Amino acid sequence: MHRAYDPVSDTAKAFPCAISENRKMDFIQFQNPGNIHWIWLVASLVILMGVLLWHRRDRLNAFISPEMQKRLLTQASATRRVVQLVFVTIAGILCVFALMRPQIVTTQTVHAAKTSANIYVLLDVSKSMLATDVVPTRLDRAKSEIRDMMRDFSAHNLGLMAFAGRATVLSPLTTDHGFFRLVLDTASPSSVSMGGTNIGEAIEKATKMLAPQEGPKAILLISDGEAHDAYPVEAAKEAKKAGIVIVSVGFGSETGTTLDILDKKTGQKKRILDAANHEVISRLNGAMLRDIALATDGAYVPASNQGLDLEDIMRRSILPLVEDINEVNTREVRVELFQWFVAGALLFLAGFMLLESNWRRRRNVGDGGMV
Repeated sequence: MHRAYDPVSDTAKAFPCAISENRKMDFIQFQNPGNIHWIWLVASLVILMGVLLWHRRDRLNAFISPEMQKRLLTQASATRRVVQLVFVTIAGILCVFALMRPQIVTTQTVHAAKTSANIYVLLDVSKSMLATDVVPTRLDRAKSEIRDMMRDFSAHNLGLMAFAGRATVLSPLTTDHGFFRLVLDTASPSSVSMGGTNIGEAIEKATKMLAPQEGPKAILLISDGEAHDAYPVEAAKEAKKAGIVIVSVGFGSETGTTLDILDKKTGQKKRILDAANHEVISRLNGAMLRDIALATDGAYVPASNQGLDLEDIMRRSILPLVEDINEVNTREVRVELFQWFVAGALLFLAGFMLLESNWRRRRNVGDGGMV
């Protein structure tokens, strides 16, 4: 196999599209950690409340004996006061945490999202593609393999151009792969109005259609390379100036084979002869296809009859041109948690108020003593 370059290490770097891939790691952090110092205010208030409660009890003991207090006063128990103090302390701490703005941070390592590429398939439909050195014929096998490889290009824009002596657009760039498949099935030597093989014109037309497009641009040239024009390499150089990479796939054998066509009237195969009544021998011109690929820093792949797998060729030669997994972005997704701490603080304050309310209600229904 002759290759003009390493598509993974060289050409992939030229295109900014990629396949998305995420890896997540969750952790908690505080947006305003400096607000932790509010804890000192909470501690001071709690200590002050505790001192006032104990000081109040000491002052009462100085005037009324404990035995008389039991007869004259309805007081909250020491346990109730401690529980209330704990509730206020927890509510204050939760408020401080809320002020610090706790967040769940999800770190995502993301490969750049896949960008739709623009790929024009140039299919040689000249009579030489009817040679049977690739079963059943070069053209039929190429069409079959193109249909199979479309699975790997479902996210990309595909265009189809048939060429022989002239180039004819069968499908403009489209994501409607059903239409693409339909016109592919109808491609034949009768799809163009002139015989021969004019690769240069096909490349020129494809370049004009691809040049204005955004994103990666590539041409998949499928031919036996028997060009009758003199400037296919020059056309490929112009394609390179437009940012287009060409991958050439050569069908046929370099040793050559005779050409037979089906006579529609008799249903029998008829051998093609030249003007001198000699059998026409069609050979794969690998050198021409390789030169075209080299002119765009592309790749040339000869598809012999043994082990032919265009889908695998496309996966190794075209997909690296439109996928670059080396561009990595890191982003953070933050989820606020402060509202949960505020809710917790309100819950404990509600508990404090409930205890206070119950005690006052019990005191009012008692013997109406002093506090």
